[in-house]
Amino acid sequence: MNLAALQTRASQAFTAAFGGVATLCVQAPGRVNLIGEHTDYNDGFVLPCAIDRYAVVAARARHDGVVRVVAADLGGAQDQFGAGPDIAALPTGAWANHVRGVVAALSPHLLAGAGADLALAGDVPQGAGLSSSAALEVAVGQAFKSLFGLQALTAHELARVAQQAEHRHVGCQYGVMDMLASAHGVLGHALLIDCRSQYVEPVPLPSDMAVLVVHSGVRRGLVSSAYDQRRQQCSDAAWRLGVASLRDVRDLAQLQAAAERLSPTALRRARHVVSENARTQAFVDALRSADLQRMGVLMAQSHASLRDDFEVTVPAVDRLVALLQHHIGAAGGARMTGGGFGGCVVALLPHAAVAPVLAAVDRSYRTPQGQPAQRWCCQAAGGAAALQPCAA
Repeated sequence: MNLAALQTRASQAFTAAFGGVATLCVQAPGRVNLIGEHTDYNDGFVLPCAIDRYAVVAARARHDGVVRVVAADLGGAQDQFGAGPDIAALPTGAWANHVRGVVAALSPHLLAGAGADLALAGDVPQGAGLSSSAALEVAVGQAFKSLFGLQALTAHELARVAQQAEHRHVGCQYGVMDMLASAHGVLGHALLIDCRSQYVEPVPLPSDMAVLVVHSGVRRGLVSSAYDQRRQQCSDAAWRLGVASLRDVRDLAQLQAAAERLSPTALRRARHVVSENARTQAFVDALRSADLQRMGVLMAQSHASLRDDFEVTVPAVDRLVALLQHHIGAAGGARMTGGGFGGCVVALLPHAAVAPVLAAVDRSYRTPQGQPAQRWCCQAAGGAAALQPCAA
């Protein structure tokens, strides 16, 4: 579904639920992380790019402090609540908690009585590691920014609002990478993000390089997964090493010299983070020189580290990575992307190789349910923005 079709879908859902027409539509993209996994909450480096899959919100301001929401992609499911800092999370209906969390986090920026009617639509695959949640949260924040003229709310602040929603209303202690990528995306570029300073540097993607995303068919569920356990293990390792975060371990030699302070598991977790930070910076150099072969080597090392040291891959993802790498050869690479425990694989390869590689995936890979894999050839997209005019 393209962006215009999503606008139309959101606008039609708006009219059906609330009557009249929305006064504006906004979009926020999903993202795929090229390299730099589980480094964000360790104050490290990540390299995502926003992708041309979006959350779209059709919106109209209210001035009675009420927020009404309809989800076009969930059979017209609705939620209604009063705006303010103390909005309760629902025990069920997780989609609504993303919206509630954003409105609660935005409350210091809103005048009394500010509310909205919102209709949601999107085509970011859910449970795939492509940040459908961050796209939704950033889009809702962008809608309120546009409705109420919150021009002082920067892309960084919009990302932090979305992160706060995840922490307080959704229950997952995400780093800020996903939200920054959605808010800050630059057309045709990846984003090198220093997660300590939150400095964002666009890095152009080579014109002859394709970004291919393939879903393993294993749906992720980070709140119920071991994601928070991994985060705690990293925090504990940093404490035992006497540093503020694993970002402060310079290199593997420094880590190995202090290995006796860590359990074998903690050492593996820390080794992944330290080596992944180094790989991410090396990957940026390879990207700038359009060295697909070097990128492929670094992606293979990243995936092996995530599999063996961080233990967040699953057999279906490992099989898919191996299949893609076999058919891409030395002309690029593949690795798991996202938090792990299922989800998607990202591959970088020449445009000319996309068709034969996809044919190999269609021929040789089946999900654990026996289905062909979903796959998308993505473009690096721009970040969250208002869309005018709103489709009728």
